[in-house]
Amino acid sequence: MAEGRLVRRLERLARISRENVLHVARLARLSLSDDEVELYTPQLEQILEHASRIDALATDEVPPTSHPVEVGNVWRDDEPGPCLPVETVLALAPESDSNRIKVPPP
Repeated sequence: MAEGRLVRRLERLARISRENVLHVARLARLSLSDDEVELYTPQLEQILEHASRIDALATDEVPPTSHPVEVGNVWRDDEPGPCLPVETVLALAPESDSNRIKVPPP
């Protein structure tokens, strides 16, 4: 089952190394000091251990939910309205090029 694979993977990851923390930081584009790496390593290990314990719970009979209580749509109907002029939007952007908002590369 997929759940069993997840538990085994979390158990393998439960021993977090400094390199694991640096790898996650790099993926998140975070620059961490040595002190921060030392601080976050045990915290990340605790988070993964907690996720492993949650994954081990018997939830086969629990229906999937996105919210713990029933919630109705409280938003108004989506009605088309006037758009902002392109010039106004581009003036608000940090950078633009050929009537497009320019974003930094990944």
